[in-house]
Amino acid sequence: MSHKLLLLTAASAGALVATAASAQSTSAAPPASGQVSEIVVTAQRLDAARSTVEPALGATSYSLPQAFINNLPGGANTQLNQVILQAPGAAQDSFGQLHIRGDHGNIQYRLNNVILPEGLQVFGQTLSPRLASNIDLITGALPAQYGLRTAGIINITTKSGFQNGGEVSVYGGSHGVIIPSIEYGGSWGSTSGFFSGSYTRTDVGIESPDGSGTPLHDHSDQYQAFGYVDHILDDTSRVSAIFGTSQQTFQIPDVRGLQPDLGLNVNGRTAFASENLDQNQREGTTYGIVSYLKTLDKFTIQASAFARYSELRYSPDVVGELLFNGIAQSALKTDLSLGTQLEAAYKLNDAHTMRGGLIVSTDRTKSDTSSQVFFLDATGAQTSSVPSTIIDNTKATAWSYSAYLQDEWKLTDALTLNYGLRFDQVDAFRNENQLSPRVSLVWIPIEGTTFHAGYARYFTPPPFELVADQTVSKFVGTTAEAPGTQNDTPKAERDNYFDLGVQQKLGGLTLGVDAYYKKAKNLIDEGQFGAPIILTPFNYAEGYAKGVELSANYTAGPLSLYANFAVSEAKGKDIISSQFNFDAAELAYIQNHFIYLDHDQTYTASGGASYRFGDTRVSTDLLYGSGLRSTPDGAAPNSGHLPGYTQVNFSVAHDFTGLPGGALTLRADLINAFDNKYAIRDGSGVGVGAPQFGPRRGFFVGASKAF
Repeated sequence: MSHKLLLLTAASAGALVATAASAQSTSAAPPASGQVSEIVVTAQRLDAARSTVEPALGATSYSLPQAFINNLPGGANTQLNQVILQAPGAAQDSFGQLHIRGDHGNIQYRLNNVILPEGLQVFGQTLSPRLASNIDLITGALPAQYGLRTAGIINITTKSGFQNGGEVSVYGGSHGVIIPSIEYGGSWGSTSGFFSGSYTRTDVGIESPDGSGTPLHDHSDQYQAFGYVDHILDDTSRVSAIFGTSQQTFQIPDVRGLQPDLGLNVNGRTAFASENLDQNQREGTTYGIVSYLKTLDKFTIQASAFARYSELRYSPDVVGELLFNGIAQSALKTDLSLGTQLEAAYKLNDAHTMRGGLIVSTDRTKSDTSSQVFFLDATGAQTSSVPSTIIDNTKATAWSYSAYLQDEWKLTDALTLNYGLRFDQVDAFRNENQLSPRVSLVWIPIEGTTFHAGYARYFTPPPFELVADQTVSKFVGTTAEAPGTQNDTPKAERDNYFDLGVQQKLGGLTLGVDAYYKKAKNLIDEGQFGAPIILTPFNYAEGYAKGVELSANYTAGPLSLYANFAVSEAKGKDIISSQFNFDAAELAYIQNHFIYLDHDQTYTASGGASYRFGDTRVSTDLLYGSGLRSTPDGAAPNSGHLPGYTQVNFSVAHDFTGLPGGALTLRADLINAFDNKYAIRDGSGVGVGAPQFGPRRGFFVGASKAF
């Protein structure tokens, strides 16, 4: 295991590239063999060439390297969203969702800078921190290579295999958690590879709906596997492949002590204890990427192809859901995404570096649902106690085409201008396009001080899992009839985005401040409206998000500290799509008033510390949130917010070195050490489903052995 100190860096993109290159050099230390050493040097040079194609110049970037992940309570057993929450401006939500700078979703994941298409997973995490040598969160005014999903780019630099060896571990404790895992990396001539696999068993698969530390019917089994292989063809080129899968099952947790209140009758049955509900969801995704990289003196090109298949299956408790909700819907949704990504960089001269790219992708989605409902007469009474079945099967295909060209212009040794254009065309439920200018300026007046400012025009199409018009009409006159019938198709969001920031390094201390403002047309939000736990997009006619982020980290010998604080506000006005999900009074109010978005959180903070005593390391981290929005009884939509919360975690680990095959590491983690019972959601708010609470106190231990 790594013995690096905990580190969180916040940097302009110029500094980030150097940080990433340094991390790669450390993780790929060459063996003694001269031949293998030469291969490693070639691999490092190709890594550096790849980074020149995709720099995030002028954007706001936060780097979370492998050492930082290992030092978190839970280490690599932590879910990916919990790692990202330690970065500034990231707010947590239920179902493992992340909100970056006031956006709902709108996050693009990349592996080694290649796009990983969106999938259908709701509860589960597709990617594990276990596969990462470094995680970058890139946000702000993004350069032209980033588009379609723009709130945050989460780029994972995967581990590689130029150090032969692996690690086997087992981790577990409270809430029925047990996580065995294995990883191995190795090289064979010019070929190297890294592989990992894990299984997670837990009795708190989804957030508790009542704050209990032992929620009912909340078991989950989760399997993840990942592999990376590359082969160096010659000194200037290589091919690589990534493959992975995540297969997960979830019980939907039950709330204690409820009975149906709709007055419905299912074959003579009217009562049903909520503790006995048996709802289940299965989520699976499999993905693959192949890439070819070629670098010459002034020219580097990378061509990649990517694919992802996702499947989501929801199995209802037919009698219970009919009595509680008036609908019991079984659903099978599948999605296949395929695409290509061609990008290149050419250094014209010492002052200008040109970059361009072309990305083409297609998305084929299929939705099969079978819904049990009751038909109603003119008075609203059941026409029969025997439910009727409504079949609704749909298919749809989308295509997206993106192209960009930009120039990195070094005006002086201290001043760099990056400007470019991006064009996006999306043919889906709507055919829409936009030409988007991007410009940013990075100024380093003295060593250790970096200013950046940028503007970006963004084009963000809605997620593809939409509800078609015929779906709404089929349920009119039933117990599953929506509040309305108007169902305008969601539109692409169009933004003007401004970002300004500064970073100051003073010895081992790094301070940063960043401010942003987004003015949006057709602002996209998502809500959970249907019986299966699937999110549905809708638009506000206009909206905005604004905020300020502060970051600090300090490293001195065995001590490492970091702290982040963010203030934000996000609002929208006038819902103009998917209106059938909202009642008339709610729509009328929002049409004439700006309201807080349901995922808006005014204050967010994170922090941590780590100290090493020889082979023993102790660490702590915390999360603070002022509370997501809620709708108090009789009040305007999203006008309230949940109580603020603080969650504190502790960890201790010890390395036993000098053992055959490698070190043995034992660790103990205390999560939510003060057992703070806090609500993430209370079930109120625009597009909000059931209540969810944060984790209760848990104690976990683990052992990992290198081999």
